[in-house]
Amino acid sequence: MKAECSENGYELQALGRRAVVADFEGGRITSEAGAVLLRELESKRGIVRQFAACFVDYRDAERIEHTVAELVKQRVYGLALGYEDLNDHDQLRQDPLVALLVGKEDVEGRDRQRERDRGQALAGKSTLNRLELTPEGASSEARYKKIEVKREAVERFWVEMFIQSHPEAPTELVLDVDATDDPVHGEQEGRFFHGYYGEYCYLPLYIVCEGQVLCARLRSSNIDASEGVVEEVQRIVGQLRQVWPQVKITVRGDSGFAREALMSWCETARVDYVLGLARNCRLEKWLEGELEQARQEYEQKGKAARRFQDFRYQTRESWSRERRVVGKAEHLAKGPNPRFVVTSLDAEQWEARALYEQLYCARGEMENRIKEQQLDLFADRTSAETLRANQLRLWFSTLAYLLLHLLRQWALAGTDWARAQCGTLRTRLLKIGAQVRISVRRIVISLASGCPYQPVFAHAYRKLQELPSRT
Repeated sequence: MKAECSENGYELQALGRRAVVADFEGGRITSEAGAVLLRELESKRGIVRQFAACFVDYRDAERIEHTVAELVKQRVYGLALGYEDLNDHDQLRQDPLVALLVGKEDVEGRDRQRERDRGQALAGKSTLNRLELTPEGASSEARYKKIEVKREAVERFWVEMFIQSHPEAPTELVLDVDATDDPVHGEQEGRFFHGYYGEYCYLPLYIVCEGQVLCARLRSSNIDASEGVVEEVQRIVGQLRQVWPQVKITVRGDSGFAREALMSWCETARVDYVLGLARNCRLEKWLEGELEQARQEYEQKGKAARRFQDFRYQTRESWSRERRVVGKAEHLAKGPNPRFVVTSLDAEQWEARALYEQLYCARGEMENRIKEQQLDLFADRTSAETLRANQLRLWFSTLAYLLLHLLRQWALAGTDWARAQCGTLRTRLLKIGAQVRISVRRIVISLASGCPYQPVFAHAYRKLQELPSRT
């Protein structure tokens, strides 16, 4: 029998003598039940609530139905659950489980002011769109767009969340700086063609520490990768040292950040650095002997060979002083592969091989986290017209990433899922089907009995109950 669609549902392939029919008349059933763990995390730490405090609301308090905190929660939880577009919320607003996550007491939307909104507890796409499109300098005189985000407050928020995630002062921190491409496919403000990436894109600047994003700054792509990094690092280091004055800080980045401005600032601010250094003929001359040794070893053993050289180096014009450079002389099947890093760390702290292989190459973990945010949490969904609106979208994605990162750090520690990617957490832990039953006294969420990840859910729940509340 051929499967068919009718007004009454979907006639699927029969099972023996029994007909199989599907429809969307199941009632209060949700596919997002596992996200109650995010609600428990929020109730303990108030992460989204603190982010929402970075907005100024100029709306008439007596006429609004959705607070800024509720709008932000709806948008961010939607991203965490895989809903990247505002259009998705025209259906999600009917889901009582999502309304529960947001904090709506009227999870069924029975008491909405307008008749057309009843049965839909949450905001629609138009209201959420106005949240993103409010321009700088908004006021109560504006007709629609009256919720303004304060950039300085958001920038401090990321560092404050990092500080709050540490019950004790760390002894050492490594700040990873990186720039990545964010392709655009329209006429967005600030779009430029980037020759290296071969496309029109933005060039956001990220600063990451221990898997947490401390800076996500959207920029046009017609600039040097290091543009603005000194100001951002200076701001972050200053905020960190207000709380942890003795912490040792190292800045790590690729050759796009090996600039005099950053290195000289670090040297005067008691901040170390280890940065990739673009190779040139003068640098390669220092490695001639080591490259020849690596070539001979490769020919003898038939596998990649490495040698390291430690020397002092200064450019002819761009550097103000001589600095330590570590060169890696490597020979591969495709030929020689010399690489260099410049650092303020001396050989007593880090010898050449360990500095390169253990310290510098560890920055690859940061690159994985940026890619994770782009692929799983839609950090590159910057299709709004203005740069300001797209910056807010990037921040929403970063907040969704922060929630999932802290969930695996605090609730999944000790399990195989402690290093699971955000997409894996979403599909296996958050996207659990459930029936939602609502009465005057209780909301009962009956999760699917066949869920194979019940032990992980139970572990996460116990850990979140043990998590100290932030007062």
